[in-house]
Amino acid sequence: MGSTLLPDLGTDILIPACAVIGIVFSLVQWLLVSKVKLSPAGESNNSGAKNGYTDYLIDEEESVNDHSVVLKCAEIQNAISEGATSFLFTEYQYVGIFMVGFAILIFLFLGSVEGFSTSSQPCTFDQTKMCKPALATALFSTVSFLLGGITSVVSGFLGMKIATYANARTTLEARKGVGKAFITAFRSGAVMGFLLAANGLLVLFITINLFKLYYGDDWGGLFEAITGYGLGGSSMALFGRVGGGIYTKAADVGADLVGKVERNIPEDDPRNPAVIADNVGDNVGDIAGMGSDLFGSYAESSCAALVVASISSFGINHEMTPMLYPLIVSSVGILVCLITTLFATDFFEIKAVKEIEPALKKQLIISTVLMTLGIAIVSWIALPSSFTIFNFGTQKVVKNWQLFLCVGVGLWAGLIIGFVTEYYTSNAYSPVQDVADSCRTGAATNVIFGLALGYKSVIIPIFAIAFSIFVSFSFAAMYGIAVAALGMLSTIATGLAIDAYGPISDNAGGIAEMAGMSHRIRERTDALDAAGNTTAAIGKGFAIGSAALVSLALFGAFVSRAAISTVDVLTPKVFIGLIVGAMLPYWFSAMTMKSVGSAALKMVEEVRRQFNTIPGLMEGTAKPDYATCVKISTDASIKEMIPPGALVMLTPLIVGYFFGVETLSGVLAGSLVSGVQIAISASNTGGAWDNAKKYIEAGTSEHARSLGPKGSDCHKAAVIGDTIGDPLKDTSGPSLNILIKLMAVESLVFAPFFATHGGLLFKIWS
Repeated sequence: MGSTLLPDLGTDILIPACAVIGIVFSLVQWLLVSKVKLSPAGESNNSGAKNGYTDYLIDEEESVNDHSVVLKCAEIQNAISEGATSFLFTEYQYVGIFMVGFAILIFLFLGSVEGFSTSSQPCTFDQTKMCKPALATALFSTVSFLLGGITSVVSGFLGMKIATYANARTTLEARKGVGKAFITAFRSGAVMGFLLAANGLLVLFITINLFKLYYGDDWGGLFEAITGYGLGGSSMALFGRVGGGIYTKAADVGADLVGKVERNIPEDDPRNPAVIADNVGDNVGDIAGMGSDLFGSYAESSCAALVVASISSFGINHEMTPMLYPLIVSSVGILVCLITTLFATDFFEIKAVKEIEPALKKQLIISTVLMTLGIAIVSWIALPSSFTIFNFGTQKVVKNWQLFLCVGVGLWAGLIIGFVTEYYTSNAYSPVQDVADSCRTGAATNVIFGLALGYKSVIIPIFAIAFSIFVSFSFAAMYGIAVAALGMLSTIATGLAIDAYGPISDNAGGIAEMAGMSHRIRERTDALDAAGNTTAAIGKGFAIGSAALVSLALFGAFVSRAAISTVDVLTPKVFIGLIVGAMLPYWFSAMTMKSVGSAALKMVEEVRRQFNTIPGLMEGTAKPDYATCVKISTDASIKEMIPPGALVMLTPLIVGYFFGVETLSGVLAGSLVSGVQIAISASNTGGAWDNAKKYIEAGTSEHARSLGPKGSDCHKAAVIGDTIGDPLKDTSGPSLNILIKLMAVESLVFAPFFATHGGLLFKIWS
């Protein structure tokens, strides 16, 4: 089929080298953030050679020499960090037990396919050749599952640590101006983005090479075992997302309802007992959860592409460089994101509040344009000019430029989804301003307008996803869809940096309020936070769009592996699966929403109790009991994350075993189709309500000022909308994309078992 310009040795050097560069770059960013000192001793060190004099004047103006403020910030940061760490440790203990149990299940189910035989067996896709035994696949799938899970947990934990390290530093930098604070928050986000992208790539590359020592030429078996890596990554992400989401929103809703609506005190006021729990929640939900989630997407899209490639000409002819094309794309992505990050932190400096959001948007555009060039080069040097791709039993001839278009269409679809999300959730545009305007007539109209906005915001992203599916499938079958998903995720380091920036800025604002800093500093952190809200919505858009493509690619790999020739909707077996699958996202959302509601109820009662029983709390002479609120959130989230997690993890096993692979294929298709719609609308509705509230609070335009100051009836209606939107945008919406992917990757891992032993009820019936 022709050779590649890049030799196998070049691939073996390029992938780990890019990963190491990513890790080194993130450490450099971390060092730069750590230069902002959290101890008063470093405060007087103002002899900067560049422009020490002007710096000194600004410092004086913003009371930088006020030691008590610095100590207060350090103290608050410490409380947030401790709360987040103790919650994650508690969560990981439960998740660890689940991981071990599920790993045993994988081994038993997959080992039983050939009755735990250790003798070689005919290959699945080529009966003339002999391949490694099913027991080996069972063992190696279990190992890669554990590796994926551990990498996912570590990614989330490191992200949380960096965010809690940077939040107070961002607050302190805000005294010197909005530009300095932006750079600190963005650099901290970049640390997480690059660490996660590089770690995911490096662990996957090393795992493939170690497994190859045993599998040798049996690439089909090797990459089938690697799919466990994606399953491990996503199953941890599910618990991180759901557990963290319940934690953060229980605290947020409780703090807002009693603090803002009933007691009329500002957001993040230190008198509010739920304020520390609320800030802890931003780190465990939006940072640790999001990190694990995008790592899961990345691992699964890589695994889906590798599985299909292993039964295409790359795998059959043992061409290592084109086989690892998905990993090479990700490697180049790290380099592209590195250059893109420098545009935000080093090449251009932000001087005014209005420059924040454009700077973040430029990150998306620059990374997409540069990545398009990167993909073109990679497709030229790492692929033969012509090759064949497995397409449901036949081999389809594909040219290298067609594969470039597949990755490119995914990449640009991601950008479109990002910008549409921004249009519907940023308060700079009319949709959110209309929602804010509807608050004039109370909370009910606000809710109606917000829901309508969410439903409407689904239209263009779905067309973008549909277009990319059509183009990529036409060119390169299911492999095309898998690499389109990888294209969307190829700029994951920048995407995560932008995404983590939001919660860090949010925390910085909270710390400024709690430390009693001046109104001007709070305005700066609010401006950073409002931009961060929009970028968080963009991040969720990316996660949902890529989840749709990833799960479709995994679905294709599952159908191929389970040897289903066609999925016919008109057969009752498939149709019952389809209709039940479409119901699952609703069931899952109901569980997560109700969990947030019941946890918030306990939180509201506790906050009210403290306001009513602690004398001097409202006057600010007594301190609230923060620890009880943190405990309520922790206990609720640990208890409540188990049922939704069980629903997602057990559905494919029950359906596959009792009803067979055809019904399971229906369930996967149904959950994908309905899950994507609910996820996009829920995330955007919540984001729009949040920013409508911020639009009224900021009062930057004539229209916003006419809607009232904080505390007006209009503002209270906006706060109610924001509170309803909280579980939608931070718990149910983002968790749904994991539901879609996780069920698909789990079905793929267990496909050999279902194909051999599945369909028990139909066998009895017939």
